[in-house]
Amino acid sequence: MANSVVHFEIGCKDSKATQSFYAKLFEWKIAQAGPAAMIDAGKGPTGHITELGHEPHHYTIFYVEVDDVQAFIDKATKLGGKMLVPPVPIPSGTFAWIQDPAGNTVGLWKPAAK
Repeated sequence: MANSVVHFEIGCKDSKATQSFYAKLFEWKIAQAGPAAMIDAGKGPTGHITELGHEPHHYTIFYVEVDDVQAFIDKATKLGGKMLVPPVPIPSGTFAWIQDPAGNTVGLWKPAAK
């Protein structure tokens, strides 16, 4: 079974301006949810806009759902990639960032058990 893209993230320096741009451009519904602004883009994966307050200030990442975040970090490393952000547990699951050999950042996501 292939692992699916389940979420995307848009990082920025000015969250309000970025939210306004995407809401007007694509008619996305965007609602503040703590430090992130959740995107309802209709069909497809969910997304959010975030302002980290530090580098990187602008980026886009897609998240792939996996059954074991650390195992996929290890697999990526063996294939020439590297870990950028180790597994981070949050209430809704665990995420990490890896970098592919070409320098692209990809998020890994495992939802919390229900």
